Amino acid sequence: MPLLLRRSLSPSLISSIFLRRSMASSSISTDPITPSNTRIGWIGTGVMGRSMCGHLIKAGYTVTVFNRTISKAQTLIDMGANLAESPNSLASQSDVVFSIVGYPSDVRHVLLDPNSGALSGLRTGGVLVDMTTSEPSLAEEIAKAASFTKCFSIDAPVSGGDLGAKNGKLAIFAGGDETTVKRLDPLFSLMGKVNYMGTSGKGQFAKLANQITIASTMLGLVEGLIYAYKAGLDVKKFLEAISSGAAGSKSIDLYGDRILKRDLDPGFYVNHFVKDLGICLKECERMGLALPGLALAQQLYLSLKAHGEGHLGTQALILSLERLNNVSVQPL
Repeated sequence: MPLLLRRSLSPSLISSIFLRRSMASSSISTDPITPSNTRIGWIGTGVMGRSMCGHLIKAGYTVTVFNRTISKAQTLIDMGANLAESPNSLASQSDVVFSIVGYPSDVRHVLLDPNSGALSGLRTGGVLVDMTTSEPSLAEEIAKAASFTKCFSIDAPVSGGDLGAKNGKLAIFAGGDETTVKRLDPLFSLMGKVNYMGTSGKGQFAKLANQITIASTMLGLVEGLIYAYKAGLDVKKFLEAISSGAAGSKSIDLYGDRILKRDLDPGFYVNHFVKDLGICLKECERMGLALPGLALAQQLYLSLKAHGEGHLGTQALILSLERLNNVSVQPL
């Protein structure tokens, strides 16, 4: 192990890595991935993960799940998934392990913890696929740790919200070994369309750029609604009119109707979006970039958290702009 890379990992993880190297007895098949030769592990069964994992079960894969709150995994268990007591135990029963959790600290814990993490239980040739929106540097770290155990790691965050997850129409941004990404396509295709973005960490960079775009688009949507309402327009007719023009967007398709119906249930949580935009700003500082639209969106979403609305969906941005303007947008 190169000295610089060895220094970047904890002694306990290094010890675990070398112990597993000596004990590893089998590896993932080199045949095309099918339900008959590939066992799946899934960590994280929240709003997105539950639907994504469900597609794999419906396709006939043997799936083992782990979630800190067991009740959130019950739907998948009822569909036939097995339940593991830890990420380590899950990985020992899996060839490919997917994770989609909340924060980078959660990713580090479920994948890299030397005692309970998935990597410490994964056999040689196994694959980690982290679909959490996380830090590019952490994706690179996981990939290095996986390579020491002769395993693979792909960062593959997704975009498309709860509807995209339910309908298997997510955009998947993949970073890592391109051959491995292509080999995983039978699994990715059940969840959406995979887009190879480059080496480890590039999937995360692509997703962060995606979040910057979404933040500004959502801000434009709610500002347009408030302007139309204040001008006396029927906001429902307004949305219908612009959706087929140059202002049309996925944000209008996914959230326009929900906003008018005051349906603020999360397809993607405000709390998690604040986390994503915070990572974006951190990366901007490192790159020497000034993105004022991103900074403004972050402040407006932080105001939602300050009002105790972090559990709502990202379309709840309408509340922040309504408070600024002392209006409440309602269809005629």
